[in-house]
Amino acid sequence: MKKFRFSLETVLDYKQQALDALRAEHGAILAKVRAQEAVIEGLEEEHRQTDEEFTRRKLEGLTVLDAMNYEQYLRSLERQIHEEYHKLARLRRQEEQKRAQVVEARKETATIEKLKEHKLEDYRKAEQKDEEQRIEEFVSTTRAMAAGL
Repeated sequence: MKKFRFSLETVLDYKQQALDALRAEHGAILAKVRAQEAVIEGLEEEHRQTDEEFTRRKLEGLTVLDAMNYEQYLRSLERQIHEEYHKLARLRRQEEQKRAQVVEARKETATIEKLKEHKLEDYRKAEQKDEEQRIEEFVSTTRAMAAGL
């Protein structure tokens, strides 16, 4: 019996490697998104704490210069948070694009894998048919030899 050989095996291997690479890239972008979310969370927490401290210090009494410094720092944090949200939006768009590429590559790989399964099933059916034919020939030969003796 000859061994099953899928003619598109090298293509399937290539597609699988490409899919694995895309998945790794997607994972890296997801990690960047999570890191960016953490940066924003940290800045928002710093803003919240600074605002609370400013409010507390206003009640206790503070100089005009200190009040202006607090307000300037809070505005600076707000600008920085705004910029970080823009970075996050860009990263999320990249992540969506990469996810779409992963989905498309998975479809291509799955199509070739399905074709391989069908070819393997056809191969097995042909092998079974050959085996049945050999058994039938053996039985016929055995009967003919027994009848001839």
